[in-house]
Amino acid sequence: MNAIPQPRVKRKSYDNKKAFWGFIYVLPWLLGFIFFFLIPLLNSLRFSLSSVEANSKGIQVHYIGFSNYWHALTVDTSFNRTLTESILNMVINVPLIVVFSLFLAVLLNQKFFGRTAARAIFFLPVILASGIIMSLESTSLVQAINDQNAGGKVVSGLGSLELANMMVQAGVSDSIVDYLLSAVDRIYQIVSQSGVQILIFLAGIQSISPQLYEASKIEGATGYESFWKITFPMVSPLILVNVVYTIIDSFSANKMTDLIRDTGFKSFHFGLSSAMAWLYFLAVAFILLISTFIISRKVFYYD
Repeated sequence: MNAIPQPRVKRKSYDNKKAFWGFIYVLPWLLGFIFFFLIPLLNSLRFSLSSVEANSKGIQVHYIGFSNYWHALTVDTSFNRTLTESILNMVINVPLIVVFSLFLAVLLNQKFFGRTAARAIFFLPVILASGIIMSLESTSLVQAINDQNAGGKVVSGLGSLELANMMVQAGVSDSIVDYLLSAVDRIYQIVSQSGVQILIFLAGIQSISPQLYEASKIEGATGYESFWKITFPMVSPLILVNVVYTIIDSFSANKMTDLIRDTGFKSFHFGLSSAMAWLYFLAVAFILLISTFIISRKVFYYD
């Protein structure tokens, strides 16, 4: 009597399992986007192509085409200038923040007394930048601190001038001098925006197998060579992650977002404000696309 053949169970490959669990991982964000952000996003696009008026009859929306976009680019005197300043600040800050975060993560990964406290100190600016702390800006204590910092800009300017003279006399080019001076002037901003990046780099460095470093020591590699041959390639995927995160973070709260909010909720030009927001979104998306394309070609993935 012939045995009944059993149906063959098709097992999922490793790539299919990765794709499945990756989808499960992003599912909460996807559901949140569909139910909470998709409709406001479409309404914003609709408002950007319309004239929005609020009166006793409610909100009146009249389609006017790309007039709001044209007004933002050619008529409004603040949009182009503010957008250019935001992009320039991003170009300066992002490399400094990523390099500073990687440097601090390498140092904080070393074994020394008080390492846990040092890690907490560098993550403290992330906590202080939360909404509750930022809401205290109007209090007398925070205002006094800001006034004291403003008074110290004169001393900082003198120090930067001396540093510039030293570098010029040493033969450093003017463009490099200007960039380094801007980094010195932005040191507080760089430190305050590096907490999350430091944690990401630190987690990546700790995931590197110690056997790689042991093998490099046996071969006679120095610490400098171990960093460039082992640490840097292994954390290169996290460099891409931190660059994307830092670009988005630098664009999330600046003069451009203030201009968009004031245009909509102070001047009550909701159509123009929506058009500014979409132009700003397209600029950020283009910068992210270019940055991701360039960096991803140099990323090393260890299998």
